[in-house]
Amino acid sequence: MSEFQGKVALVTGGSLGIGRAVVRRLAQEGASVAFCGKDQASVEQTQTALRAEGLTVSGCVADVMSSTQVEALIEFAVATYGGLDILVNSAGIQRYGTVVDTPEELWDEVLNTNLKGVYLTAKYAVPQMRKRGGGAIVNVSSVQAFASQKMVAAYTASKGGINALTRAMALDHAAEHIRVNVVCPASIDTPMLRWAADRFREDMTNDQRVHAWGTMHPLGRVGTAEEVAELIAFLASSRAAFITGAEYKIDGGMLAALGVALPE
Repeated sequence: MSEFQGKVALVTGGSLGIGRAVVRRLAQEGASVAFCGKDQASVEQTQTALRAEGLTVSGCVADVMSSTQVEALIEFAVATYGGLDILVNSAGIQRYGTVVDTPEELWDEVLNTNLKGVYLTAKYAVPQMRKRGGGAIVNVSSVQAFASQKMVAAYTASKGGINALTRAMALDHAAEHIRVNVVCPASIDTPMLRWAADRFREDMTNDQRVHAWGTMHPLGRVGTAEEVAELIAFLASSRAAFITGAEYKIDGGMLAALGVALPE
């Protein structure tokens, strides 16, 4: 499997969840993959596990809210593997609250991680892609860029911003052969979802809460990180050469449904 042979990829949030699945999938297809996470232990664990599979990956600790750290992250990828062809922005956090009860510092944390992080990585990655004659950027957003649940004011604002920024970047860099697309998952079985399930499980177990959320999707289950990684790998590949500025829902049919049901 060598779809990405000779390509260099960088994945933010690559030590956990969707990001980790993307690191693995791109490396399985021959890419040399640099990735970052905020936690040293998870970065080291992911690097060790994937290298044991014979994959070419290198991880480092970086906070995508920091311009200095993001610039160093891009330099790390280029210095390690000689350039940059693919950027996947998977770093993200979920926090709860309305605009009234969300503290300003929490709002800043969510927007700076989820949205500013995409801006910063692209700011330093695009010049490296120009040197390679083009590239592909895939941003990870959410179905909540289109429709929102309650109590997620900062999160849904950040995800809507990612979709808008994706369109702007796609137009700005199309002439440079840099494609930019966004994937919008619904509930995916990741550490973030499990964290939320613990918070709201009430009298259920964690597994039961995740299963209950799964039943809210027409396909009857939550998705897997590997399923999202497949879509991201496609969008990063030459098979998607005529796709840019696009929003791809991967949501088990969630956004196809209206909240109105006929009697049985």
